[in-house]
Amino acid sequence: MKRILIFTAGFGEGHNTAARNIQEALEWVAPDEAHVEIVDLFESCYGRFNGVIRQAYLTAINRTPLLWKGIYSLFDRTTILEDGISALARMRRSLDWLLREVQPDAVLCTYPIYNYLIEEIFRDGRRKNFSHLTVITDSITVNSFWHRGPSDAFLVPNEETAVALRAAGIQEKRIQVFGFPVQLDFLEAKEIGVGEELGAEPRILYIINSGKKKATKIIRLLLQHPRWRATVVVGRDRALLEEVLRVAKGSEEKIQVLGWTDKIPELLLTHHALISKAGGATVQEAVAARCPMVVTQIVPGQEEGNFDLLRRRGAALYAEKPWQIIQVLEELFAEEGKLWKRVRSALTGISRPDASMQIARFVLDRAAIENAAPDSLPGFPRKVRDLLSNGVPPPRESAQVLLCDFHVHSTYSDGRLSVGEIVDFYGQRGFDCICITDHIVDRTRFIGRVCQLTGLVLSPDLVGEYFEALHREKERAWRKYRMILFAGLEFNKDGYRAKSSAHLLGVDLQRPIDPSLSLPEIIGEIRAQDGLSVASHPHKFQSVWGPNTLYLWENQEQFAPLLDAWEIANRDDLFAPIGLKRLPFIANSDFHKPKHIDSWKTVLFCEKDSQAIKECVRVNRNVALTLYRRHRFGSLLRCPEEELLHA
Repeated sequence: MKRILIFTAGFGEGHNTAARNIQEALEWVAPDEAHVEIVDLFESCYGRFNGVIRQAYLTAINRTPLLWKGIYSLFDRTTILEDGISALARMRRSLDWLLREVQPDAVLCTYPIYNYLIEEIFRDGRRKNFSHLTVITDSITVNSFWHRGPSDAFLVPNEETAVALRAAGIQEKRIQVFGFPVQLDFLEAKEIGVGEELGAEPRILYIINSGKKKATKIIRLLLQHPRWRATVVVGRDRALLEEVLRVAKGSEEKIQVLGWTDKIPELLLTHHALISKAGGATVQEAVAARCPMVVTQIVPGQEEGNFDLLRRRGAALYAEKPWQIIQVLEELFAEEGKLWKRVRSALTGISRPDASMQIARFVLDRAAIENAAPDSLPGFPRKVRDLLSNGVPPPRESAQVLLCDFHVHSTYSDGRLSVGEIVDFYGQRGFDCICITDHIVDRTRFIGRVCQLTGLVLSPDLVGEYFEALHREKERAWRKYRMILFAGLEFNKDGYRAKSSAHLLGVDLQRPIDPSLSLPEIIGEIRAQDGLSVASHPHKFQSVWGPNTLYLWENQEQFAPLLDAWEIANRDDLFAPIGLKRLPFIANSDFHKPKHIDSWKTVLFCEKDSQAIKECVRVNRNVALTLYRRHRFGSLLRCPEEELLHA
């Protein structure tokens, strides 16, 4: 089994997108040959401070582009980043520890800073016993910081970028042109993609990721065209979504409005034109789908190269003001789509929808076979297990110790990781069972309606998609990690006072439940689905959920006969009074971000089977709590030198 580490960072979505898509391709090409882990050491090492830096970066590129252009140029012309690499000492120690722990066969960097840290680690002459590859996510105007650092090979998205690297002195043999690693869904163009003729009703996809103030103006102008049909993707900005829905009200036959969606490949393949900014991943996905793009914003520096790629190929369409965007679209579709056909033909020359697959095969070929590791490396499972037809494990004849976390949040509400990323995160750490329980609010309550506007809770129009995503990942979780994944919800019943507020977990739900039902009714619905109903944390909050959630805990006589368990330990808090009353209990992380993995967990001793796990919790025999502190990065960040001494 080849071990592959992919290092990424959250400074621009292109880095994470490339990492995820390469991981997906590797697992598709060689499910039994490769085990892949994505690592963001900025997040692991610096936590909240990393979030501050990311927000500053986003503010700079969107609100002060000239300032960002100066910073970008400084990084390109000087060695200021290399000279300051010592400031990342914690990250260097963490990376060194991780390379020793995993002994990878291949390391891919989708963010360049890791190359310099690797150089520092091996400066003492120690042999670098893995293939070291860099995936460049920018086009043409590639900052020299990408290639000043060491790398066995640079994987670039197009020939124009390869030319730029050659001009910078990079040897030809170290440059590989594969294309930008897009999702494998783009390979379905022949099955679902638009035809080569425009048709009578052009479909326009508008992805709003900047310029939000002019979004409603653009939408109103799109609606004025009788033949055009539009799909608008708003993202997680709930206030903007409500505003766009008001504008589109009454025109549902002409426009579809989406919040956050994971269907971007399908949307690009089924629309005739895209309106959006020149982000690296966005441009490359449009190219892969051969979808002509009207660029509305170009961030100085890295995005200039993305637009230049389109310009050089005769596929560049730029318009900044709303009326200009409409004018460009009219020209694009005029004369039965004459310009549209020309642009689409131009995109064919640079479209590489199979780039992720090509990169995956290259990585597998370059992975150092001589470094094969044993199957039982701590925290890095090796074996792919059998999967039953219904995606659940076969029943076990004997009980075993199971590590569980029944309270996890994803990006469908206020979590940092997607459902797929959560499965990988927990699976790679040897967990046996988890439940994803995203927030859903009671919109009949005022606070519930306010919370819905934040975009930090599960949107009603995404509930069906949420359960579909969990069902898909349930099968992958077992197949890849032998981990049971439950679908769940956290029902937020928030009032004005602590004693009128309650959070209730529904574990192993088969279908959605109306959050406006009363708490006893919700518990009854959970029981009807053979799920677990659990009283969430009573502890204090400093967030939109209110100061406390005490209702269930203050009314134990009423709810103790109804509930299956009480969450007596949450994150780092322990609520001893419930334990003293001998009520059934569990412990969970209330996971929202990677650092929350170091927290209370439930340990069960039972068969590794869905029904056995639920019955063990209900009976509450052979249930224990553990303060989990074996997280790979958590331990090394506290004292990496000590970790190495005991390795």
